[in-house]
Amino acid sequence: MIDFTLSEQQQQIKEMTHWFAENEIRPIAMEADKMERVPDEWLENVNKMGIHLNTSSFSGGSSGKKTSGEKKEREGNRMGVLATEEMAWGDPAVTLSLPGAGLGGPPVESSGTPEQKERFLSIFTNDKARWGAYALTEPEAGSDASGVRTMARKVSGGYVLNGQKIFITNGGRASWVVIFATIDAKLGRKGQRAFVVEKGTPGFTCTRLAKKMGLRANETAELLLEDCFVPEENLLGGEELYQASSSGASGFQVAMKTFDSTRPIVAAMAIGIARAAYEYTLAIVQKDYPKQGSYFRLASELLAEAEQDIAAARLLTWEAAWKADLGLANAKEAAMCKAYAGQMALEVCAKCLELLGPTGLDGHLVEKLYRDVKVFDIFEGTNEVQHLVIARRQYAPYDIKV
Repeated sequence: MIDFTLSEQQQQIKEMTHWFAENEIRPIAMEADKMERVPDEWLENVNKMGIHLNTSSFSGGSSGKKTSGEKKEREGNRMGVLATEEMAWGDPAVTLSLPGAGLGGPPVESSGTPEQKERFLSIFTNDKARWGAYALTEPEAGSDASGVRTMARKVSGGYVLNGQKIFITNGGRASWVVIFATIDAKLGRKGQRAFVVEKGTPGFTCTRLAKKMGLRANETAELLLEDCFVPEENLLGGEELYQASSSGASGFQVAMKTFDSTRPIVAAMAIGIARAAYEYTLAIVQKDYPKQGSYFRLASELLAEAEQDIAAARLLTWEAAWKADLGLANAKEAAMCKAYAGQMALEVCAKCLELLGPTGLDGHLVEKLYRDVKVFDIFEGTNEVQHLVIARRQYAPYDIKV
C-alpha cells in the first residue's frame, strides 16, 4: 500500500513554503501582474534568503526517512510537489520567476557529466540571483518533441547551432539555457542532442519577451541562435552519452526524462492555483451570501465538486512523485497527473468566476488566476500529448503501436 501520510520533514516544508507564499508572494502578486515583472529587489532579497526554484533537487534528493540499514528513502520529488503547490497558491507567475536552475536543472542533473553538474549548478548561490532555462519548443516543434529543427553542425572543437526557440521561461535572463538541437533533421529523435548554451555566447540572443494573457509577471522569451559556436564540453553528457546509446536517441531521451520529473511539478502548480481560487470563493460565499435558498445550495454543490477534484488531482500527483523517488518508471503517472490537474484547475477557476459574478472580475484574484491557469493544459506537453503517452503505455503489453 502507498502511505501518503506526511513525514515530519515533509510537513515542515509544506508549512514553511505556505508561510512564505502567504507573507511574501501573495502581497506582491497583483502588482507584479500589472507591471508584468517581479521587482528585481524582491528577487535579490529572496535569493539571499536561500529560496531557489531548483527543480533538479526535486528529482533525486537524498534526504528522507530511513528504510533499511543506513539507506534513506529519497523524498526530493515529493518535497518538490508539496512546496510547489504552496508556492503556486501564493502566485504561479512569481513562483516561476524565483531564482534558480528551474526547468533547466533536471536535464543537467540527470544527464550531465560530473564536471558539467559542478560547473552549471554550482552558480546558484545566495550572493546573486541567477537563473537557468530549458529550451525545446520551436515555431514548428513543441508538442512533437521529435520535430526539433534547430541545427547543430559538428566543427572542430564543438558545434555551430542555428535555429529559434520560443516560449522559454526565464530565457532572457538565464545564465545558461539547455538547448535541444539536431545533427540531422531526417534522423528525427535519433539525431537530437542537448547543449548548455551560456548567456553572452556570440550568436545567441534573446529577440523578444512575449506579451501574454496570463503569467504576466514571469518572463517568457524568444531565443535566436545564429552561427552560435558551442564548445564540445557544453554537449550535455558528452559524446560518450550519445555513442553509448544503441538507438542514438539520447537527446530525445534527455527531454523525455526531464518531463517525467517536471510534469508532476506543473501539476502541483495547477493544484495550487485551483486551491487558491476555491478557498477565496468559499470564504466569500460563507461570509456574504444568504445561507438559505437555491443559490447557496448551487454554490455549495459546485464548491464541493471543486474540493473533490482538487483532492483527486493531488493524489495523482503525489503518486507520480512517489514513484520517481523510488526510482520507478513514472511516465504514465506523470502524464496523467499533468493532464488531469491542468484541466481540473481551469474548470475550478471557471466555476469560481461563475459563482462570484462581478465580484470576481476587474483585477480581482480569481480573474487573475483564471488567466494564469489556461497555459497549464498546454505547456510541458498539451493534454493531447499526455493522452498519447498514457495510451502508448496502455497498449504496450499488447504490442500495439499508437
